[in-house]
Amino acid sequence: MSVIGSRRRRALTGRVAVVTGAARGVGEALARSLSARGVRLALVGLEPEALRRVSDSLPGESAHWHADVTDASAMAAVAAEVEERFGVVDIVVANAGVAAGGPFADSDPETWRRVIEVNLIGSSVTCRAFLPALLASRGYFLQVASLAAITPAPLMTAYCASKSGAEAFAHCLRAEVGYRGVGVGVGYLSWTDTDMVRGADEDAVMREMRRSLPWPASRTYPLEPAVERLVDGIGRRSPHVYGQWWLRGMQPVRGQLPSLLGGPLGQRQLRRFAPRIAEGSGTGLVGAGGSADERGRSRGTGGRPSHGGGAPG
Repeated sequence: MSVIGSRRRRALTGRVAVVTGAARGVGEALARSLSARGVRLALVGLEPEALRRVSDSLPGESAHWHADVTDASAMAAVAAEVEERFGVVDIVVANAGVAAGGPFADSDPETWRRVIEVNLIGSSVTCRAFLPALLASRGYFLQVASLAAITPAPLMTAYCASKSGAEAFAHCLRAEVGYRGVGVGVGYLSWTDTDMVRGADEDAVMREMRRSLPWPASRTYPLEPAVERLVDGIGRRSPHVYGQWWLRGMQPVRGQLPSLLGGPLGQRQLRRFAPRIAEGSGTGLVGAGGSADERGRSRGTGGRPSHGGGAPG
């Protein structure tokens, strides 16, 4: 390990981090990487058994809370219990997210709204609940965004809108709290090998459209290297963190992408796939995490969170 890498690991040792959406995918991988670097973890999500499994398998101290990130009362209770348990909160990662695909005109309004609620409103609710603790610790807030915040994508209106909004929220927040010692970062990920992306790929049209994108946006990237870059960014308190190296290069040209992808290129793609889209594409939240969110809502998850403890590893 390099001297710089060793210093970053030491900088995180003993810190307390909250990770939402920690039951699987990016959230679970973040928890594992942070725990390996000596961070004490508070895991939040909608899958209590999966959260318990992740928490019990971490090498360091952790605890888990079952709560919906869009429920302000539940998240305020989580924040109070996390502080009671750990005494301080140094890092908050707003990672919880869901996705749905398909034409906007044919989308289910409740599913479309839920993507916005979880990815954008849920992030702001998470931040509001934990911001007093971050102000006290002069801590760091990381908003997990996406390539979808940088560039529009046909058949992904809700996801792109939610991630663009979450990115803008974090940029605005940085100015408001930076002078008070709180760092705010945005983490960008392209297509990464998670349940969400695999679930989206189950739709043949979505899969083929994604694979027809120009390289390097057309491929799926392994999870662990992307997450390690995010964790390195947390250690640096970076304002921008890129899970894949090439995403940084998208920033200077992002202003040109809406006219390109919403214009001839995007319209040509949609014209090509239109007959198959008409047969039905994108009927609900994708992946195992989306299914868990739908189950949680059907059971009325919310209100006071359920809490599970974990002993030091």
